[in-house]
Amino acid sequence: MTSLVIAEHDNASIKGATLNTVTAAAACGGDVHVLVAGHNAAAAAQAAAQIAGVAKVILADAEGFAHGLAENVAAQVVAIASGYSHILFPATAGGKNVAPRVAALLDVAQLSDVTKVVSADTFERPIYAGNAIATVQSTDATKVLTVRTTGFDAAASSGGSAAVESASAVADSGKSSFVGSEIAKSDRPELTAAKIIVSGGRALGSAEKFTEVMTPLADKLGAAIGASRAAVDAGYAPNDLQVGQTGKIVAPQLYIAAGISGAIQHLAGMKDSKVIVAINKDPEAPIFSVADYGLEADLFEAVPELIKAL
Repeated sequence: MTSLVIAEHDNASIKGATLNTVTAAAACGGDVHVLVAGHNAAAAAQAAAQIAGVAKVILADAEGFAHGLAENVAAQVVAIASGYSHILFPATAGGKNVAPRVAALLDVAQLSDVTKVVSADTFERPIYAGNAIATVQSTDATKVLTVRTTGFDAAASSGGSAAVESASAVADSGKSSFVGSEIAKSDRPELTAAKIIVSGGRALGSAEKFTEVMTPLADKLGAAIGASRAAVDAGYAPNDLQVGQTGKIVAPQLYIAAGISGAIQHLAGMKDSKVIVAINKDPEAPIFSVADYGLEADLFEAVPELIKAL
C-alpha cells in the first residue's frame, strides 16, 4: 500500500499545503511518494525529497506543466496511478481543480475535504458547513482524496532523504493554454499560512474604516488580514481576503474577529483556529459561541485601545 501526494509548488519550492498533505498520506499507511509535475522543476523536486516521511519523489518535467494546467497534470497523475492505493491533493484551488478530473478518469469516487484518516479506507469530512462530521468508507481500489490542510499538522520540511526519479511526461493535451496571471503582491503573510489573522466584518461600515482600523492592528501583530463575506460583498475588502466556507479555510494560532457576527459560513472557515478572540457589541452574536475570549464592546473604541496596549 503506497500513497501518492500531488505536490503544490512554483517550480522552485514546495508550497506549505503539501506538507500537511504528506502527513495525511502517512496516516493512510504504507510508503509516501510525491509527484512534482512542473517545468524546470528540479529544485522543487529536491525540496520535496527533503520532506520528512517521503520515500520517493517522482519528477515529471515538461513545458505543459509549467503553470499547472489541470488537464495536463491530471493526465500525468493517471499515467502513474496504477501503483498507488491512495492519491492525495491539498484542498486548495489547484488541488480541487485537478482531483475531480483524476477521479473521473479513474472512474472512482472522490473524497473531498478530508480532515481525519480513521483507517486506510475510512475518513472523516465536514458537512453542513462544518456543523456535522461524516465518516465515509470507500471500497474503491484507488482512493482519490482532497485534504483540508487545517486538519493535519505539517510534516517537517527537512530531515528527509528521498530519491528523486524522473517519469516520462505525458503530451500536452492542447485543451487549455496559459494566457497570463495577475497576482496580488503583499508584504503580509499569506492568509492560509499565517499564524495570526485579524478579520473585519460588516460593522466596520466602509472600506476606509476597514483599512483604518484593521491595518494598524495587523501591523502591530505581524498578522494577515481577513474579512467576512458580508464585508467583501459590501466592497470593504477584496475577495482574496474572504474567510469562510466560500472563501479561505484558516486555522491560525490566533484569530481576532472584529465586528463579525459569526454567520455559519464564516465559522466554517475559522473555527479550527487555536485561540479565537471576538470583539462585538452585540452580546447575542454567534461568534461568541466559538470564541475563547469575547469582548462585548464597540470595535472602534476597543481595537485602538488594544493597539495601544500592545
